[in-house]
Amino acid sequence: MSAAVLGQPVPDFALPATGGKTLALADFKGKKLLLYFYPKDNTPGCTQEGQAFAEHIESFQRLN
Repeated sequence: MSAAVLGQPVPDFALPATGGKTLALADFKGKKLLLYFYPKDNTPGCTQEGQAFAEHIESFQRLN
């Protein structure tokens, strides 16, 4: 996989997801997609960020 470059399209990638699925960036072509990254699971920072996204779900849904 090549590295992401700020301001440029992200290279396609695939990662394991819950339920034994694999999701690829290409699966969302033509759709808006929000990706967020955090340094470590189960820390206050990642939890707060995830909760903040959940609090704004209606705004995201309005944006499709």
